[in-house]
Amino acid sequence: MDFAGNAVAAFTVAPGAISGGNKPGDGIAKLEDPTTKYPKPPFKYQPQPWPGLQGQMDPKPDCGETSYKGSGRLMGRKALITGGDSGMGRAAAIVYAREGADVAINYFPTEEPDAKEVIALIKAEGRKAVAIPDDLRDEAFCRQLVQKAVAELGGLDIIVNNAGRQQSAASISDVTTEEFDATMKTNIYAPFWI
Repeated sequence: MDFAGNAVAAFTVAPGAISGGNKPGDGIAKLEDPTTKYPKPPFKYQPQPWPGLQGQMDPKPDCGETSYKGSGRLMGRKALITGGDSGMGRAAAIVYAREGADVAINYFPTEEPDAKEVIALIKAEGRKAVAIPDDLRDEAFCRQLVQKAVAELGGLDIIVNNAGRQQSAASISDVTTEEFDATMKTNIYAPFWI
């Protein structure tokens, strides 16, 4: 079939799904409006000292713990994810494990409670889970991180440089040289070293 035929075939299926006219028992799952499904701002003010823990947030972010269903697309792969304890890194670790990959996560040592949850989620998928806590601002550690991931996983196919740092400040003049240096080392140097 040519391109035009594919477009017509796709169009003929879409109107029923768009109309929302699904009837019970017609074999089509009821669609949910994503704009009303999840919590919305404003959220209560919840400051935490750096680096902060996802487990202490209210509402707790949805990283796919119960919603994401895998399909084996990464079966046999081995992945290293920095910042794998929370946020996008946590979501990536969950997805990769549910897609069949063994996963090593790196995180700052004080984020251990969040990391333990992720390690348990990876293992629950029957995948190998490796926790490698330490500070990405250290060049020697970044090199050791990759070596340890390779040794523990038996190779490495995927690297997700997700870890990032940026502290909010009312003015750029409030950012110290030490804070700026920590941000550059985490966000720029660490991915280069890795």
